[in-house]
Amino acid sequence: MMRVKKGDTVVVIAGKDKGKKGLVLNVDAKNDKVLVEGINIITKHNKPSATNPQGRITTKEAPIHISNVMPFDPETGKGVRVRYEVKDGKKVRVSAKSGKEL
Repeated sequence: MMRVKKGDTVVVIAGKDKGKKGLVLNVDAKNDKVLVEGINIITKHNKPSATNPQGRITTKEAPIHISNVMPFDPETGKGVRVRYEVKDGKKVRVSAKSGKEL
């Protein structure tokens, strides 16, 4: 089971964007990658075409490995580890620090 889901706010704990926060846009469970808004920005050089005769350089987010992000807990203001508890017959994600549901 993945500890990060689409729509979560996460903190980057390793790499060039260490310390930054962002919203998870997409989760690729098969390859253990997440796409985070504003994190791991890459530049892409586009060739000139009929629709864009000048060509251009665009920027976009690239996937980052799931081990390099932690869910953000607004209660503590930091990245937290996740544990799972059963509440009312449902498995829910809970912050290991504050004990609050994520």
